[in-house]
Amino acid sequence: MATKVSARGTAEGPHGEIALARGERLGMRMWRGEEPNNDKPMTTSPHETVGYVISGKAELVVGGETVTLAAGDSYCVPAGAEHTYRILETFTAVEATAPPAG
Repeated sequence: MATKVSARGTAEGPHGEIALARGERLGMRMWRGEEPNNDKPMTTSPHETVGYVISGKAELVVGGETVTLAAGDSYCVPAGAEHTYRILETFTAVEATAPPAG
């Protein structure tokens, strides 16, 4: 069965994420209009994450390595890797996680 999820009517999750389509093995979410920050703690998660930056700019820190992300860039955070994001300019990105996050 096909599933449709509209981002317009979806409530924000506990971390500001917008839940999008989700299956048994893969889930999507969007980070919309995340404001600049400098205080997100390092975290780990059991899922692999790939993402695509729609707008804005951020630094992704994974395992001590920092990469700058801007519109048109994609990225991957391995499952179990310690990481954080520093939002530099109001940021919107879509991520897919396997298994689904949350």
